Amino acid sequence: MRKSVSLLALVLLFTAALCFAGKKKGGAVYAVGFYNVENLFDTIHDAGKNDYEFLPEGTFQWTQEKYRHKLRNIARVLSELGTDDAPATGCAAIGLAEVENRQCLDDLCREAPLKARGYRFVHVEGPDQRGIDCALLYNPRLFQVRHVCLVPYIYTREEDSLRATRGFLTVSGTMGGEHVAIIVCHLPSRGAPAICREDGGRQLRAVKDSIVNDDPHVKLLIMGDMNDDPHDTSMAEALGACRRQKDVEAPAGLWNPWWDILASCRGTLKYQGAWNLFDQIIVSQSLVPADDGSSDGTLKLWRYDIFNRDYLLQHDGAYRGSPLRTHAGGRWLNGYSDHLPTVVALKK
Repeated sequence: MRKSVSLLALVLLFTAALCFAGKKKGGAVYAVGFYNVENLFDTIHDAGKNDYEFLPEGTFQWTQEKYRHKLRNIARVLSELGTDDAPATGCAAIGLAEVENRQCLDDLCREAPLKARGYRFVHVEGPDQRGIDCALLYNPRLFQVRHVCLVPYIYTREEDSLRATRGFLTVSGTMGGEHVAIIVCHLPSRGAPAICREDGGRQLRAVKDSIVNDDPHVKLLIMGDMNDDPHDTSMAEALGACRRQKDVEAPAGLWNPWWDILASCRGTLKYQGAWNLFDQIIVSQSLVPADDGSSDGTLKLWRYDIFNRDYLLQHDGAYRGSPLRTHAGGRWLNGYSDHLPTVVALKK
């Protein structure tokens, strides 16, 4: 009998630890992140995809050893992401860009630090010509996925009609007992005209409006590599993501808190020595905290930041201070990504 009671006590203690792992003084905290992992390819050709650079005989001589290093490096970042605000659990959900396929995600979730957290993933194979997709990792103890949909990106110009690119991965579920929806996207690159990203912003707005019309109280996060900064037309006008909290209108307004971080000369990637902040997590009006700090007892945006660690940066050479990439100048650097992750903390 004593052994049974002791076992029950241990089970209850473990359960309590899980339930309150994300607690901060004044409420529970749920961290949500985004990371462009820069070309997470396996070493096997996917039929119909232009992934030849990332084969053993390809430009990058992408061997199984390099692939394993890449998985280990990315897993380290993802396991540490969100731990400043939720030390015991890390992120409840993490959007990813530039993942080749389900096999890569399966291999990533098997890495020890992610396996220990019990991460699962959402992925829908998209039409991108290189084969890179968006995905969502999630901890099922903290975010319960209910519905998944990949909304296609539509090129509107005839000259772009033969292209194919990433769609909008839309995931709906429950976090902290509330309806939370996450859209993960990767808008067309800077190699495409600005109108392509502006079209992406308008299409994102249409997806957002559809979700909010269905549930005006939904807590919505739009995240991704926008290939534009917060002040660019695609984000500020086409999507309509406001710089100031007070300008966000209910119920369908959006707040983009990254304007001021970029204005302070911080960003997530560098080009010609200057920072850009393409990796944004934009929140719906329902997540915007009140100006006076009062709470209605629901999830609100509490904190947001760029996740930056010393090991993620290059420390010498012409690109000192830039994110440490996997490859640069034809050399394998055994790095992480050309982007830094971003993270927000939602507090209830």
